[in-house]
Amino acid sequence: MFARIALIAGILVLAWSAVARSSDAHGARQVVTVRPYDTLWTIAQRHYGGDVRSAIWRIERANHLPGADVTPGEKLVLP
Repeated sequence: MFARIALIAGILVLAWSAVARSSDAHGARQVVTVRPYDTLWTIAQRHYGGDVRSAIWRIERANHLPGADVTPGEKLVLP
């Protein structure tokens, strides 16, 4: 009896894992291209509400930037 229940449970888990998909809980990543005269401050103001300094810090971390300098044409991932 126990073996039958274990077998059914194993089949159910296997079937569920075959059809399971990512939930995309974080949503799609947004990528912006730096325009001439853009700074991290202006990008953060355009795309985030609240404390701009916090948004700048998150952008720097997400893109592994050594500082706040960006160049036109550079692509940045917005967390």
